[in-house]
Amino acid sequence: MKRNLYILITIVITLCIQCGCTPYAGTETATPVKSQQAISAIIAQSDLLFKQRADLSKLHEAVDLLAGFRSPDQRNFDVEWKFAKCSYFLGVATKDEKDSEKIFTKGRDAGKIASSLDPTKPDGYFWYAANLGEISRLNPVTVGIKSVDDIKSSMYKVIELQPGYQNSSAYDALAQIEMETRVYGGTTDKAIELLETALQTEKHNGDLRINLAEAYLAAKKKPEARHQLDLLLQMTPDPDYVAEHAENVAQAKKMIQTKF
Repeated sequence: MKRNLYILITIVITLCIQCGCTPYAGTETATPVKSQQAISAIIAQSDLLFKQRADLSKLHEAVDLLAGFRSPDQRNFDVEWKFAKCSYFLGVATKDEKDSEKIFTKGRDAGKIASSLDPTKPDGYFWYAANLGEISRLNPVTVGIKSVDDIKSSMYKVIELQPGYQNSSAYDALAQIEMETRVYGGTTDKAIELLETALQTEKHNGDLRINLAEAYLAAKKKPEARHQLDLLLQMTPDPDYVAEHAENVAQAKKMIQTKF
């Protein structure tokens, strides 16, 4: 009986030694290092796909391409913020809210990583806050209220670093927060101030004029609101955002028909 026990103990010890010397099959291996040339090529390809985002499959492809080059072992600033940007647009275009939230969450996390990789550039802060803003919109009680300060601080950081970034959209985001949090201290006047400031230098962002018109209407300034919509209809769109401009034009025409 004792001899059998000794044999069993010997077998167990031998197996333990072998397991200690042999890599465990389930252990993750290190991700192969991507060359800078390969990273640059994939970023250029994703940029081309993003320009074709009217075809949603192209936007999916851009996100998937960038996702394949995201690695905790080799973080890259451009890969992270561009993944966050493409995720934002994909989330907005996705009809299923649960799917959208998953996409925005990944975009938010990538934006956060980008801002830590290079805190001197606006890209990470902006796309982090943009994705978080959409998550907040989907979950106004559980996420939105708690995230207001975080979104605002990130967007103000964008303005500090590069006021005109993304066609001065940080001002627009902050103005929307003012309008949506009027019960909690936000004001229409502050929203108007932010949007008017942005429009002093930005001439191609239709969202600014649409949202300024909405703010003017809330402030009972119909002539000023109508003027902004008329200016929008005369705008030359940014070549990189023609599809979004078309949506702005359609919205402006609907506002003119229903609110004036």
